[in-house]
Amino acid sequence: MDDDFAASSPPPFLTESLEMAMEVENENSKPPCFSCAFDNQNGGRSFSAESYLASGSLKRVLLTLDPSPNDYDEDVVEMFGFQWVTEMALVESCELLFGLLRQQIHRLEDLVQMSSSDFGQAASLHSEAESIRHQCIEFLHYVKVFIFRYLEPPKVENDGMLHPYEELEAQLPSLLVEELHALTMHIGHLCELPSSVLAAFTIQHQAKVFPPSWHLLHLHLDINWVVLEVLHVLGEKMMRQVVYANHFRNLTGENLTSISLFETHCGNLISDLISLSINKYIKVRPSEALASHHYPCTCIKELWILLIQLLDHRNKGSHTECFWSLVNKTLKNIFERLSSSERTSVFETIQCKDPLSFSWWIITHLASLYQFDRNGNLDEKKESNWKFVEELLKKSTDAQNSCFTVPWLGLKGLANVSKTSLSMLELVKSCCCEQQIPTLYKSSNSYFIFLSILARMMKEAENSGVHPWKQIKGRIYSKFHRRRMQELTEVGVQNFFNLFLMLAIVAETEDIVSRVLDLLDFRTPSSVSVSQRALIWRGHFAFLLIYVEKNMDISVLAEKLSNAFREKAKEFLVTKNDYTQKQNLWTLLSTYIDGVQEVFETSCYLSLSEEKLLNDGFTMLLPACRGAELSVVLNFLQVVLARLRSVHKRVSQGLQLGNTAPDAQLPLVAKEHHLAVASALWRNFFPYLKSQRMSQMPPSPQLADTAAGFTLLALDIPSKALSELQPQPVLSMMQLFGWDDMVWPQLVSRYLSHLIQNSALCEAFSSMGYTSYEALTVRSWFRCVLQMFIDQPSGMLAKTDAERTVGKSYMEQLTEMTRLIFKLSEVENILSKTHVEESVFKQDPKNALVQFIKAVGRTYSGLQTLPEKSAMVAKTLEYLGDVLKYVKPYLKVKGPPEGLQLTYWIIGCLVKFWAPILATSKSQQLLFRIVDCLLLPHSVLQQDKELPVALLSAIQESLPLYLQGLSFICCQSQTQCAYLNQLLGSIIQQYFGRFLPSSPTAPGVGQHPMLTALCSSITAPQMLRLRKTTLHVVNENYMQFKGNAPPPRLASVLAFILEVLQRTQSTELCDIELVLPAVLKCMVLVNELQVKKISTDLLQYMVECCQAGSGGERATQLTSVFRQFIQDYTAVYDHRVFSILETVAVLDQTLVTSLIPTITQSLKDSEHKQGLGRNAAQRKLCPVWHLSQKGCSC
Repeated sequence: MDDDFAASSPPPFLTESLEMAMEVENENSKPPCFSCAFDNQNGGRSFSAESYLASGSLKRVLLTLDPSPNDYDEDVVEMFGFQWVTEMALVESCELLFGLLRQQIHRLEDLVQMSSSDFGQAASLHSEAESIRHQCIEFLHYVKVFIFRYLEPPKVENDGMLHPYEELEAQLPSLLVEELHALTMHIGHLCELPSSVLAAFTIQHQAKVFPPSWHLLHLHLDINWVVLEVLHVLGEKMMRQVVYANHFRNLTGENLTSISLFETHCGNLISDLISLSINKYIKVRPSEALASHHYPCTCIKELWILLIQLLDHRNKGSHTECFWSLVNKTLKNIFERLSSSERTSVFETIQCKDPLSFSWWIITHLASLYQFDRNGNLDEKKESNWKFVEELLKKSTDAQNSCFTVPWLGLKGLANVSKTSLSMLELVKSCCCEQQIPTLYKSSNSYFIFLSILARMMKEAENSGVHPWKQIKGRIYSKFHRRRMQELTEVGVQNFFNLFLMLAIVAETEDIVSRVLDLLDFRTPSSVSVSQRALIWRGHFAFLLIYVEKNMDISVLAEKLSNAFREKAKEFLVTKNDYTQKQNLWTLLSTYIDGVQEVFETSCYLSLSEEKLLNDGFTMLLPACRGAELSVVLNFLQVVLARLRSVHKRVSQGLQLGNTAPDAQLPLVAKEHHLAVASALWRNFFPYLKSQRMSQMPPSPQLADTAAGFTLLALDIPSKALSELQPQPVLSMMQLFGWDDMVWPQLVSRYLSHLIQNSALCEAFSSMGYTSYEALTVRSWFRCVLQMFIDQPSGMLAKTDAERTVGKSYMEQLTEMTRLIFKLSEVENILSKTHVEESVFKQDPKNALVQFIKAVGRTYSGLQTLPEKSAMVAKTLEYLGDVLKYVKPYLKVKGPPEGLQLTYWIIGCLVKFWAPILATSKSQQLLFRIVDCLLLPHSVLQQDKELPVALLSAIQESLPLYLQGLSFICCQSQTQCAYLNQLLGSIIQQYFGRFLPSSPTAPGVGQHPMLTALCSSITAPQMLRLRKTTLHVVNENYMQFKGNAPPPRLASVLAFILEVLQRTQSTELCDIELVLPAVLKCMVLVNELQVKKISTDLLQYMVECCQAGSGGERATQLTSVFRQFIQDYTAVYDHRVFSILETVAVLDQTLVTSLIPTITQSLKDSEHKQGLGRNAAQRKLCPVWHLSQKGCSC
C-alpha cells in the first residue's frame, strides 16, 4: 500500500507549485529587492524578508508561477509618475518605459554626485534615492509579470491581416531582448563602478539612513539579477524558442538572441563577482582566510546563491552550462590571462598575485553556498566540482618534503605533523574509508587526496582478484633510498609515515613494517632532531595500533621501541643540570608514554604481548620525574591499571561462562598475557610508589589514585604481586597506604575513599577473617581529620592562594571520606542506635567526628553487660589507635593555630564524652598520656615561662571538656582515684591563674574556662567533685596571705567564686568549708574597696543560702566557721569583727544569736589578757551587745 501510494504521489515540483499557490494570500505586495539593511531579529533567517530568496520570488520563477499574483490586477498601473494601461503598456510603450528607466538611473547617479557630509540633507537624499530605486524595481518587476500574464506565446503564422496591436505584440520579445541588452550596456560592469559607489559595501547594515551611493549600488545588483529573471521567464513563455533581436548584430556578424544575451550577461556577472572577491582577497591575512568571506555584504552572497539555483535549474532541463562550469571557465582565465575580443573577462586590469591560492579560497566559499536552498534556508545538498579541483591538485603537489597544503582550504585545526600516533593513524584511515572521490576536495592536504586515490585503487583491484601491492611495491620502495631518507625533513618524515601507514592498512602489514624499519635505519642518528625522533616514535606506535586492530602480535616492534625508551629513560635519570637536554628527553619519553597508553586503550583483549612495552625503563624514569612529568606518568599508570583490570574481568567472566566459539583458546592466552602485564606493573612501577608514601612533601593526588589501582589489581590478580606483599597482598597494601600512621593523611584519605565502598574488597577481608578492617579504617579517618593542618606553616603568616587551594581540596576529600566512613556497617550501627540524623554525614569533617565520638559514648553508656562493655572498650581503643602520635607534630612546633585548636578540641571531646570508657582500667594509661602530653607537659610546669599564644588559646577553649571528663572519671574510677584527683588538682592549679584576669571585669571572668566547666550541665557527683577540687586549689594557691599581705589578683579570685555561686544558684558544704574563712579574712585584713564589696557579696550569698535555722549540715558548718573566725580575730580586730557580725545579724539574726557564747568568751579572753578588768568601752562597741546581755551575764 505504501508503495502504491508513493507511486501515485505527485512529483516534487508539482507539490511545490501547489504550496506556492496556497501561499498567495500571504505574499507581500512589495516587490523583492536586494537589501542588507536588516537586523538579526528576523526570525533567524539569513536574508532579508524582502530578498529574492526569502520572499519566494526565485522559487516562483523556477516553478513557472505568476511572479506576483496579488499585484497589477487593476486596469491602470502607475509607473515613473504616469498612468499606464496594465495589459498594454509594455507592448505600446516599451522603448519609452525603458527610456524612463534609464532616466531614473541618471537621476540617482546625479544624487550620488550631489551627496555631501551635511547631515541635514542626509534624510532627504535617502528618501529621494529610495523612491527612485523603488520605481526602477517596480518597473522591472512589472516587465516580469507582464511577460508571464499578457505576452502571447508564438503562434503559427496565417495569411490573415494582423491587428496593429497584434503586430506590436509579436515584435515585443525581440524588442525586449534589445532593450535588456541596451540596459546591461548602459549600467556597465559591476566591478567598474566608481570607488565611491563600491565603498557603500562597507556601510553598517544596522543603519537606517543610507546615502544615494548605497541605493545606486544595490539598484545595479537588482538590475543585473532581474535581467536574468526576465530572460528566463521570456524563454519559458516562448516555449524555449530562440528570440532574435531584429535590429542588432555584433561586430562579428552574429545576431543577438535571448540565449546569447543570457549567457553573456551571466558570464559578465560571474566575472564581476569574482573580481570583487579578488579585491577582497588581496586584503585578507593568511591566518584569517578561512574565516573571511568572499562577499562584501549579504546581498552579494544572495546573488551568488541566486546564480547557483538558476543556472543549475536551467542545466537540468537543457544543455546549458551549470554554475560550476561558468565559474571554472572564469577562474581559468586568471591562470591563462587570455585576451578576448568578447567582454567575457574583466581580469585584464586586475592583478592577482596568487591565483592558485585564490582559486582554492573562492571555490571553498562557493561550495559552502550550496547548503542554501531556493528559499534561502539551510539544506544538505552538495554539487561536485571535482574536475577543476583535480587540476588545482596538479598545480599544488610539489615534492615529498612539501607540506602539500591547499591554501585557504582545510580541516579545522589540522597541522602538517600529527601530535599523537592515534591522530596520525586516524588521519590515514580517513583516506582508506569508503568515501566518494568527489568529496575528497574537502581535505586540506593534497597528499592525502593522493593517498585516498591510491588506497581506493588498491581496494578495488583487490576486490576484483588482482593483487596490486605486488605490482607497485617495488616502485614505491625504490623511491626511498639512503640519500632520500637522509634528506627528509620533519614534514617529509610525516608524509613518509602517512604513505606506509596507508599501505600497511590495505596491504601486507608485516612486510611493510619490516621495510619501514630498514628504511629508517638509513637515517644517521646524529642528524635526527628531537622533533623528528619523536615523530618517528609516533609513527612506530601508529604501526603498533594497526597490529592491534588486525589482532597481530606486537612483540618484535614493541621490543625495539621499548629498548629505545630504556636508553632515553637512563639518560633522563643521569641528566641533572642541563635543562634543555632534559626537556628534549622528556619530549621523547612523553611520546612513548602516550603511545603505550593508546595501545592499551585500543587493544581489545591485551593478548598481543603488550607487556613488552612496560619494561624497566620506567624504574629509571619515575625517580627522575618532577611535578607535571610525574603527573603524566602516574595518570598513564592509572589508565593501564584500569584497562588491565577491566579486560581481565571481562575475559575471566568469559572463561566462567564457557566458550565454545572457534577462538575458545583466546581467553586462556589473554589471561597469560594479563599475568605478564600485571607482573611488569608490580616490578617496574610499584617500588617507586611505595617509596613515595612517606616523602618529605605531601604527595600528589595521583599517587593515592595509583596506589588504589594497585590494591584492586592485587585483589583481581593476587599471584603476581611482589613477594614482600604475599601471602595476602590486599591486606599488605591496606597496611602500607591506608592504615600506616606515618603516611601522609592526604594520601590516606584519597586512597581509602577509592576503596571503602568496594564490596569485593570487603568480601575479601571477611573471607580471610580479618575483622579489624572497618575499625582500622575509622582509625585512619580519625588521623586524617586530626592532621588536616599538618602541612601548614606554624607561623601566623597569611596563606598563599596555592595553600588555600590545597587546603580546600583536602577538605573536600575529607568530606567525601567522612560520607563513606559513615556508611561502614560498624559506624552505621553505632549511629542508628543513638539516632544520629543523616545531616551529620554532610557536615564539616571536624563536626562529624565529634558527632561520632558522642555517638560512641552514648552507645557505651547504654550497654548493660560487662562483656559488652569490655568489647566496646576494646573497639573504641582500636578506633583511636595512638591518637597522641597523630597530634605530636602540632605539639612539637606549637602550631599552626588551627592544628592546636583542632587537637585540643577533638581530644577534649574524647575525654568528656568517652569518660566512662576512659575510666576503665584498659583505657586509663591513654588518659594519663593525654593529660601529660596536652595539659601538663613540661613547658606548662615551668611557671616562669610563658606559653605560646596559640597553645594557650587552644587550651582555654577546650579546657572545660577535660575538666568535666576528668571529674566524671574521678567519681567512677576505683583503682586510681587518688592519682586522678591529684591530676585534676594539678590541672586546675596550672591553668586557674593563667586565665585569671588582672581585675574582676565581666568579660575576663565570664570567659574563664573553669567557670564554664563548673557551670555546665553535668551530673551532681561530677559537679561536686570538680567544684570541691577547684575551690580547694583556689584556696590553697590563690587566697593565702603572706602575713597580713593579701595575695595578688584577690579581687579577681573572689569575683570568680561569686560568679560560680551565682550561676549555679547553690552553696555547697565545700564552699563554706573552703571559701568562707578566706572571705572573712579578706573582710578583716583587706581595705581595698573592690575586695571588700565582693567579699561582702560572697558573705551575703552564702549566709542567705545557709540559713542557720534550717538545722542542716551546711548551717552547722557555717556556725562553726564563724566561731573560729571570732576566736581568731576578735582580740586584734574587734571593730572589724563586730562590724561583720552586725552585717550578718541583719541577714540571719538566729545565726548571730547562736554565736553569743563565743563572742562573750572572746571578750572575756581579751579582757583577761589585757589585765584591766571589764572593758566597758569594748563591750559597747559590740553590735550584738544587747543580744549578749539577754543571753548571759558577764
